Amino acid sequence: MTADERRFPGFPAGAHATAVPNVFFSDLLPSIDDPAELLVTLYAFYAVGRRRASERWLTAEQLSGESPLRAALSALGGDVEAALRRGLAAAVTRGSLVAATVEGGVRFALNGPLGKRALLGADAAEAGPLPGAAAEATPNIYVLYEDTIGTISPLVADELRAAEEEYPQEWIEAAFREAAAQNRRSWRYVSRILERWHDEGRHDAATGRDPRARRDFAGRYRALIRR
Repeated sequence: MTADERRFPGFPAGAHATAVPNVFFSDLLPSIDDPAELLVTLYAFYAVGRRRASERWLTAEQLSGESPLRAALSALGGDVEAALRRGLAAAVTRGSLVAATVEGGVRFALNGPLGKRALLGADAAEAGPLPGAAAEATPNIYVLYEDTIGTISPLVADELRAAEEEYPQEWIEAAFREAAAQNRRSWRYVSRILERWHDEGRHDAATGRDPRARRDFAGRYRALIRR
């Protein structure tokens, strides 16, 4: 086969597409250093997307039977099955995938509401605790956006990053909760809530004081405190 014959012909117009959250590229991709983990994680989006919502989980055996994934893993050299299991283990450890033991076997799903619901719905009595659940106690702004509003565009990702630096975490969580409660699920609405609290102040339910004031005080007088 010549170089021209091996060259990818390009993406045809109207081709089916696989949705990959932007947070994968902004937060997850830079931290993955094992090609097997990267291949397994990316392929999971494709494989899960072809299944019904109630069955959005996979087994290692099912993934092993996917010829495109096997071909990609074989290009890494070494044993394909070992690379697959290494990639799955690394993805679960990192938190991009979750796993549960159901009906005597291990099932894997994307670490999100739909994936966890599919795992638990399969057999809630046998499903074990899902790795990564504790980390969701304080979800970052990207998770909050995707759970409340939807897919993150590149422009919105920049605004989210700026907001995360500007506002306290508890404000961000509260603003998304308020938007959901009012059924105003848009970033414009959430950002306006944050801007209003910034301008007018927001009181802690526990202390009655403005957490922004505490942050500003610490920053303003940090040099004096160090003395």
